[in-house]
Amino acid sequence: MNEPTAYDYRRETAAVEVHHPTPIVPAHTVPMVSVQPGSIPAVASVVLSDGRVVTGYAIEPAKPESVATKPAVSRTAVNIALGGIGFLAVCGGLVLLTTFIAALAALVHQLIILAAVIFGGWIAVQVFSASGHSGGNTFHIRKAVIKRNHFHG
Repeated sequence: MNEPTAYDYRRETAAVEVHHPTPIVPAHTVPMVSVQPGSIPAVASVVLSDGRVVTGYAIEPAKPESVATKPAVSRTAVNIALGGIGFLAVCGGLVLLTTFIAALAALVHQLIILAAVIFGGWIAVQVFSASGHSGGNTFHIRKAVIKRNHFHG
């Protein structure tokens, strides 16, 4: 047997249903009146280069719509639109400037805190250093004898 390996759409048969459009009948019909043009246009014949003759009526080319019929945009409307665009640009620039100034102030604040921490650490190291070097006299207050406002050790 010769079995098809792929899907064979020819094996299926479907009923074909044909739909015919129903004409629309208007409620009232107006009789057609043929109107003759005021003058019968002249028939023109043109002989082509290969010898054929083309005959037909001369048709006037369609005139394009003139540019002057379009409404002009007033200068006031243009100035208002450009002013609005300029205003938005200035507002955006001021927002960016304000953001930059705030970031710069935060940076300066961080640098001041960093300097205070470093300087405070340096002072703490100087005060609490365990080295034997001392720059001044050490007084033992418990052993001192007060005599005439002088400490004697």
